[in-house]
Amino acid sequence: MSRTRWRYGITATALLVAAGLIPAPAHAEDTTDYAITVDPTAKGARIDDTMYGVFFEDINRAADGGLYAELVQNRSFEYSTDDNTSYTPLTSWTVDGTGRVVNDAGRLNARNRAYLSLGAGSSVTNAGYNTGISVQKGKRYDFSVWARAAAGTTLTVTLQDADGSLATARRVAVTKSGWAKYKATFTATRTSSAGRLTVGSAAAAALDMVSLFPRDTYRNEPNGLRKDLAEKIEALHPGFVRFPGGCLVNTGSMEDYSEASGYQRKRSYQWKDTVGPVEERATNANFWGYNQSYGLGYYEYFRLSEDIGAMPLPVVPALVTGCGQDKAVDDEALLKRHIQDTLDLIEFANGPVTSEWGGKRARMGHPEPFHLTHIEVGNEENLPEAFFARFKQFRAAIEAKYPDITVISNSGPDDAGTTFDTAWKLNKDAKVDMVDEHYYNSTQWFLQNNDRYDSYDRNGPKVFLGEYASWGNAFKNGLAEAAYMTGLERNADVVKLASYAPLFANEDYVQWRPDLIWFNNHAAWNSANYEVQKLFMNNVGDRVVPSTATGTPALTGPLTGAVGLSTWATSAAYDDVRVTDADGNALLSDDFSGDASQWTHTGGGSWSIQDGQYVQTDVAAENTMVSAGDPSWHDYDLKVKATKKSGKEGFLVAFGVKDTGNYYWWNLGGWNNTQSAVEQAVDGGKSTLISKPGTIETGRTYDIDVKVRGRQVTLYLDGQEWGGFTDDKPAEPFRQVVTQDDKTGDLIVKVVNAQADAARTAIDLGGAKVASTARVTTLTADANAVNTETETPVAPVRSTFDGVAGEFTYTFPANSVTFLRIKRR
Repeated sequence: MSRTRWRYGITATALLVAAGLIPAPAHAEDTTDYAITVDPTAKGARIDDTMYGVFFEDINRAADGGLYAELVQNRSFEYSTDDNTSYTPLTSWTVDGTGRVVNDAGRLNARNRAYLSLGAGSSVTNAGYNTGISVQKGKRYDFSVWARAAAGTTLTVTLQDADGSLATARRVAVTKSGWAKYKATFTATRTSSAGRLTVGSAAAAALDMVSLFPRDTYRNEPNGLRKDLAEKIEALHPGFVRFPGGCLVNTGSMEDYSEASGYQRKRSYQWKDTVGPVEERATNANFWGYNQSYGLGYYEYFRLSEDIGAMPLPVVPALVTGCGQDKAVDDEALLKRHIQDTLDLIEFANGPVTSEWGGKRARMGHPEPFHLTHIEVGNEENLPEAFFARFKQFRAAIEAKYPDITVISNSGPDDAGTTFDTAWKLNKDAKVDMVDEHYYNSTQWFLQNNDRYDSYDRNGPKVFLGEYASWGNAFKNGLAEAAYMTGLERNADVVKLASYAPLFANEDYVQWRPDLIWFNNHAAWNSANYEVQKLFMNNVGDRVVPSTATGTPALTGPLTGAVGLSTWATSAAYDDVRVTDADGNALLSDDFSGDASQWTHTGGGSWSIQDGQYVQTDVAAENTMVSAGDPSWHDYDLKVKATKKSGKEGFLVAFGVKDTGNYYWWNLGGWNNTQSAVEQAVDGGKSTLISKPGTIETGRTYDIDVKVRGRQVTLYLDGQEWGGFTDDKPAEPFRQVVTQDDKTGDLIVKVVNAQADAARTAIDLGGAKVASTARVTTLTADANAVNTETETPVAPVRSTFDGVAGEFTYTFPANSVTFLRIKRR
């Protein structure tokens, strides 16, 4: 069944032409900038229904304070300095009177360790997320609390903001002497995004799991999801949902949350911690610097996937840490336990109600299976041999018991380099079914690498592009991603799954940019990138119709730019900088025996001349760039001596420097001093051109030599050639792909014009018999346009175009993504 969906409103074509939102018809004989030729008789790759999906990771407060609809922050008083050095058990709470958080034998249960002991006549108030607890007039909100107090004790619960009451206060009678759950319901009398929830007690009381949920959750499910955020995922019609990480999966301790392990807080995300009654679920320190309550857990992920018609795709730890930790866990018993946990996860998803874990699923309210078909082991491991040794054991155990499950491996954290190459060789040699690739790169990289998968082995492992994005949420980033997605579709026989990442960002708690959907406690909005993803996901098609288009010639002019020095979380000293042209003539020479007047400081940090060296002393500063020379320099040698003095990394030597956002640099000892790479920055977004493992020693002086000739760069470290690259691929602004919807027979012509000029294009449909009218969806805006809570400059415009024929001309607007749906006759 086709996943293609088309929702449109017919608008008068003449009005849209007048407004400049669609082009006027043109004659085929007119001069054109591009030509697209379609071969409708040829068979291109089949496109799976699951081609495009989403990746949910609890980053940027995506879960608690985000998709998970709970309005109370730190509801169980479990916040800890393990989560964030600024946290206490009363973070987000204010006590009026006496109250303290206790961790003793009187707790609610063994996994819910802390609770609040509240003095008689005292109260406690919660501030929620962002500006507070958000409520809407007339909406209902369900309060609950686990309490222990003398029978007959009355709890008073109020909801208010600075202007007064937001709902009628509720009185809750404690009817039991031990821990029990008590409930009440509020109806908001005013709308506010700055609410506060207060619980007071006339007598001494113990409180835990203080909760407030909107009644109106997604599909009205208890312990449910925030409706507007879940509906934005649903509107994408994703083919799959990858969860829960990401770095959450492969960082921290691999132990469980139990007395035997000392209730370790900094653990990898382990699925058994996240199912069952919410008050019995574990708590954990989130890798991204806050607490995760696990109120949103595996059961809820499976339910979400089912509700939106998407394939669930869980990721489990492989016992090799990544994301800068890079450690292989050598514990055979622990490895076997995690492998068994993975088998139990499949049983939880698919097993009958008579099985142990299928029964657990049924008791949670879902006797039917979730139909799990794919599972991923590991995430971005930077130790490929250690990872793969463990991966093979997972795969063998899964295949032995569940041979129909596709087990997915990965290729590390980068799009190229030694780790990537080693991982891919291991995966190919072992005939792995699917390999997960991740990369975040500049717009230029995405425009240059549309052909990335053209040369992949058609008989090798398939590709899951589990995480990708260009560095930004402006429309130019969405355009670059759209151009790249035409290449993913063209190679749908190799690239079987793809998901932009990350999915969510709460604007007040951001650890990572860019992100697909932005929100706060009362509103949510679509990024420009979201609109691109939605357009592709809702118009995938079932097979590729082969087509070609004219393009841009290779770059021929020389690589130009000044030179620079920088550091990242490191103090380093530089000396004897010398730049010479191709004939050996000096362009720049500085031994720092005088001042640093030749250098311009454009980054952070603190630079000074010390003992005849140029020294950056701030070990916390990132990108401390100083530059010198002429941006028009070309064909030169840059030589410098560099010494690491202290800090986390090595040093950065820049060349081809045009301005603060456009340059190349040789990053020696980057990524916590684990690898070296050449990175290219374009408009501030970086991509890696070449990388190798390597570390930089503190106190040792290194001789660095960068030779630039034309567009070829060769790099030498201590007189030995380290590597090189040629940067001659054009950033092609005009990309296209054509697919066919088997259900409707429509040809879907998808064109990206990522440039400031309109593209008059001759389209030859290769003799296909077609209707004269096409349905059109266009995204077009200024390249730097960004959607916000209050403004949406990037939004789809739907129209019709009446000039379709076997050969016709269409003018694609500047900075646009255009889908033409053409009915075949």
